[in-house]
Amino acid sequence: MNIRYFCATWGMTLPSLESNIRKIKSAGYDGVEMGAPAEAGDRQALRALLDELGLDLIIQEYTAGNSPEEHAASFEEQYCRAVELRPRFVNSHTGKDYYTPDENVRILKRAEALEGQMDVPVVHEIHRGRATFSAPAAMALIERMPQLRFAADLSHWCCVHESLLQDQPERVEQAIRHAYHIHARVGHAEGPQVNDPRAPEWNEAVETHLGWWQRIIDHHKELNSPEITITPEFGPPVYMPTLPYTRQPVADLWEINLHMRDLLKSRLKV
Repeated sequence: MNIRYFCATWGMTLPSLESNIRKIKSAGYDGVEMGAPAEAGDRQALRALLDELGLDLIIQEYTAGNSPEEHAASFEEQYCRAVELRPRFVNSHTGKDYYTPDENVRILKRAEALEGQMDVPVVHEIHRGRATFSAPAAMALIERMPQLRFAADLSHWCCVHESLLQDQPERVEQAIRHAYHIHARVGHAEGPQVNDPRAPEWNEAVETHLGWWQRIIDHHKELNSPEITITPEFGPPVYMPTLPYTRQPVADLWEINLHMRDLLKSRLKV
């Protein structure tokens, strides 16, 4: 089985999208994870650039609105834009944490129907504030939709549950078995992102996450999946901690994500 590594454009600060994508190519990534440009001409230019550089694409989208129906419509609008770009799949921040499971399932069902019509796979990211914000909330969705696929970002559950999830092994295992894509960020009991995963004080958190990611790889090996995708996705300020008054980030985002990719290449067994 092959692991393909993607780079998120989130937090990149070069003067243009093209320069960011060329930097991603130069760093040896297999593809880009980003939102679909709103303008058709920009989408065409992006697809041409990716084809020129031989880079794959994952589209990130974020449902929005004041009701489940508006979130479903938001998903459809963004998904139709994404399909034009021929991505590997769409990774969606779906629904809201304060919607009931039935309300979130209505949004997820709309996503499922569109996927069936347009044949671009959809995964739903484990993320605070969304339908998957907690382990029990995600389990309630799986009960109603056993075929649901996740982008596994368990750092969010560490923050929500104020732990490294040692007391929820069954729920973590269920998430692993529904994981289709990995966001490789390291969380801890008080937040979704350690300030620098290279620092020795975060060793337990890093090793815990590496264990989860290896179990996802192992599960896909059992399924005879040809490959799986991983995006090292540490975020910029203020997601990344900053120094007081100056608001300077405490670490270099580009270097951290490169470190995570190289760490995973050396540690994950396929």
